[in-house]
Amino acid sequence: MHLMVNHLPVVFPIVSILLMLFGFVLKSEPFKRAAYLIFIFGAFTTLSAMITGEGAEEIIENIDRNTPLYIHNHEETAEVFALLSYVLGVLSFIGIWGSYRGKNWSKTFSIITLLFSLVVVFFASETATSGGRIQHTEIRNGHPDAQIGIQDAKRDNQN
Repeated sequence: MHLMVNHLPVVFPIVSILLMLFGFVLKSEPFKRAAYLIFIFGAFTTLSAMITGEGAEEIIENIDRNTPLYIHNHEETAEVFALLSYVLGVLSFIGIWGSYRGKNWSKTFSIITLLFSLVVVFFASETATSGGRIQHTEIRNGHPDAQIGIQDAKRDNQN
């Protein structure tokens, strides 16, 4: 399940950022509202990725005992990302409410939400990359822990 949902929390904020930017360029509240809705969906998909991550961890640890460091790193970055994603979901809920009500702070709030979403996307990228390192040893190079993955791969090839 985790592999089915783990990309959505990364993709949804990127799509939302594009919609929000279109909303600014076109001065379109419906575009901004759509962006807010997708940010909210992104928060829910983050929750599902977090819930399914525990089961995925158990499976991977039973398959490959050389991944605990990578799993730990992924889990740590995922927790930070999840918190930020949930905050973005709450901000988006407030933003969409303000937009529908025509609040005078709505435009400023959408800018703040957009800027915060860039931070969320950065952490989404970090989380996705750390998750990829668990099973994709080819992307471990250049990472401080790369030598562990290289040694594991060499040992696996010798067996």
